Amino acid sequence: MTGRILVAGVGNVFLRDDGFGVETVRRLAARAHELPPGVELMDAGIRGVHLAYRLLEGYRTLVLVDIVSRGGPPGTLHTIDVGPGPPVTRPGPGPLDTHAMDPATVLALLHDLHAGAGGTLPEEVYVIGCEPGDTGEGMDLTPPVAGAVDAAGDLVLGLVRRAGSVPQRN
Repeated sequence: MTGRILVAGVGNVFLRDDGFGVETVRRLAARAHELPPGVELMDAGIRGVHLAYRLLEGYRTLVLVDIVSRGGPPGTLHTIDVGPGPPVTRPGPGPLDTHAMDPATVLALLHDLHAGAGGTLPEEVYVIGCEPGDTGEGMDLTPPVAGAVDAAGDLVLGLVRRAGSVPQRN
């Protein structure tokens, strides 16, 4: 297992606050000098299948940045330790909508791909999530969510620094 870390911004920039993850990763790219070695940034957008295949390349840690609805006020940030196992809730049977893949669907697909094609699964999976205010059509984040982007970047930096300093499991 390599020590590589992938930070992926997920979301649709045409649906207001759903673009939170993409905007956070974009701003983190401007702070690349603060990232430890081995950390890669990815604007996954709505390309969940692409993200799942990329993860099979061997990352020790995955940090997904996305909106999450947990009942808090818009702009509230959450750090969720998902763990390496497959999600408890899996998508139902039927065609896969590659433009509507939430983190749980991406992780379920990753485990299915691993079972069929091999590859290496991340040992650690985290979600940095932000409570959305508006996910209707539009390209601007609402003020509370836009105000949380830099703080989310700080949370990501803290996670990747800790993940990069933890000895690898054998």
